Amino acid sequence: MGTRCLGWRDSDKRGLVRRDRGETVAVRQDPIRMCPYDPAWAVSFEYERARLAAVLDTSLTQPVEHIGSTAVPGLVAKPIIDIVAVVDDIEAAAVAEVPLREIGWLAAPEPGDDAERKLSYCLPSVELRTHHLHVVERESSGWRGWLAFRNYLRTHPDAAREYGELKTRLAKEYGTDPNQRDAYRAGKAEWVGSITTRALSAGK
Repeated sequence: MGTRCLGWRDSDKRGLVRRDRGETVAVRQDPIRMCPYDPAWAVSFEYERARLAAVLDTSLTQPVEHIGSTAVPGLVAKPIIDIVAVVDDIEAAAVAEVPLREIGWLAAPEPGDDAERKLSYCLPSVELRTHHLHVVERESSGWRGWLAFRNYLRTHPDAAREYGELKTRLAKEYGTDPNQRDAYRAGKAEWVGSITTRALSAGK
């Protein structure tokens, strides 16, 4: 169950592939585009949550969670649903790659995955994505911040509105090139870090 916003699947095909040491490597094609909040995002998450829980069942330490902007009602977002699954041991969880692929989830490694003890997957393709799955080890540092950030925005509408305005400005600046994600992320990193720190402190 995917989502569609402003014709994002109809974006141009720039960046279809790049050559990396002689190999053809998939490059992102989905544009950085903000969409109004869509209740279908929560429905799509629940559908995938059930499928993922069935595959990762014995590895999970807690329920699969919906994170990111699509998890915050009323917040504009890129129409890509971020999901986090917390496991005891990332090496043990890696054996799920085959059954995940059988239900459509593709391995999509990201820089820093090894250092962060994380595995990354996506739907329906690496180039054009509607969903991200982050499988993280319980002892890793990042996932608690993701949940705290989400929960803070859910309960602080002024902060959510400010974040939406920031993302909209950055999307206008960088959104025409699907491969400008580093610049887009850098533009919001300080704001996200500040809110995450505040949210984690408030939760202690």
